Amino acid sequence: MERKIKEAFFKQVDHEPFAKKFGMRLVDLDDGYSKVEMKFTSDMENLFGMAHGGAVFAVIDEAFETASNSHGTLAVALNMNITYLSSPSPGSLLIAEARECHRTQRTALYDIRVTENGERLIATCQALVYRKGTPLPFLNHP
Repeated sequence: MERKIKEAFFKQVDHEPFAKKFGMRLVDLDDGYSKVEMKFTSDMENLFGMAHGGAVFAVIDEAFETASNSHGTLAVALNMNITYLSSPSPGSLLIAEARECHRTQRTALYDIRVTENGERLIATCQALVYRKGTPLPFLNHP
């Protein structure tokens, strides 16, 4: 992966309002791969004191967004199919890893897994993007 693209992504995620709101942190990035962490806090609980599905979805989506755009061109979500397997423990670290499974000129498929503290599987997701082919606006291509 180009160093310029990697550095730009880390900077963008650090300043992204949504990622900041949920305390998400981009930990690793490569072509077609991303790893994002988020601490599960009490304000992310649902009515039953378990993790709200939207909170788990948020960390999945951040990993998906960064992995699918890691090639330096704009990719937008077409479909995401999530399976919630268990609720994380309060205060645990949710780690989402997105891996590219298949890529064409126009689409790409990703497998995303969320674990609690890198161990217990919390959720899985299969996600598809449409690859627009236009440069990412924050890369300042000439």
